[in-house]
Amino acid sequence: METSNSSNPLHHTANMKKEFATLADHLRQDVSKIADPTAKALFEVSAEVIGSLYKSFDDYEKKNEPAWQPAKKQ
Repeated sequence: METSNSSNPLHHTANMKKEFATLADHLRQDVSKIADPTAKALFEVSAEVIGSLYKSFDDYEKKNEPAWQPAKKQ
């Protein structure tokens, strides 16, 4: 994992997205190596959850969700 002293959150979100993608890919690859159906399900669900985290970080970067947009001044 890359480290940065930057205060810019986009440096950190990009790093986390890279790590999430790597981990989700690893989980998906391991599904084919595991015989236990419950373990397969665990790995598949874990990859989906991490994919959702990736999407949340991406949404933050793009500000395309209301939660990540600046509050409107009244």
